[in-house]
Amino acid sequence: MKNPDLTFEAPPYRLTGTIYGTLLNHRGGLAALGDAVNQPPYKAAPKAPILYIKPRNTLRGSGDFIEVPADVPEVEIGPALGIVIGNTACRVDEAQALAYVAGYTIVNDVSVPHESFYRPSLRFKVRDGFCPIGPRVAAAHEVGDPDRLRVRVYVDGVLAQDTSTADMIRPVAKLLADVTDFMTLVPGDVLMLGVAAGAPRVRAGQHTAIEIEGIGRLENDFRGERQ
Repeated sequence: MKNPDLTFEAPPYRLTGTIYGTLLNHRGGLAALGDAVNQPPYKAAPKAPILYIKPRNTLRGSGDFIEVPADVPEVEIGPALGIVIGNTACRVDEAQALAYVAGYTIVNDVSVPHESFYRPSLRFKVRDGFCPIGPRVAAAHEVGDPDRLRVRVYVDGVLAQDTSTADMIRPVAKLLADVTDFMTLVPGDVLMLGVAAGAPRVRAGQHTAIEIEGIGRLENDFRGERQ
């Protein structure tokens, strides 16, 4: 399996390989925590974006095989809109934030199922191949309103999840403004908008397809880990 080599016609021309995930940005996901969000270790709903990184070893392209680790029976499929940065973004204003976006892609934030969102172990999120991305970067002007996109997941051809980017707590511009308030994003970085609650699960031998309106279809087969 190889890392994806996504390219497009406008700057920054290709991805840097730095993929940032965003936790608890979905209204349903936060609501599912119930009163637990006010108990230790959370003590309150998050007041700022909660980020993590999917490193290069996790990256795969559309059509690549994804290995299900031998020590787990199934993995979670996390469909996310990938926001591709086109210009260096530092402390950007929400009203101008979309001007820093080169385009959008599809990210599958694969994870080992886990109960706690509080500092989840890296071994749940960064296994080899746990971040399929693609199949292309759609230029920002092609997509229209990124906060009104339908997101569908199919498992073995059957619809397993049907959500929308409209269900996010922080829409694209707000997320970019809040993230760049404390860190700089550079051209070619990808920031995931967030994963909806109720992520489908798959086992070795199954096929997934993620469709995001106006962007395309990311497809992968899952197989057992080779020993």
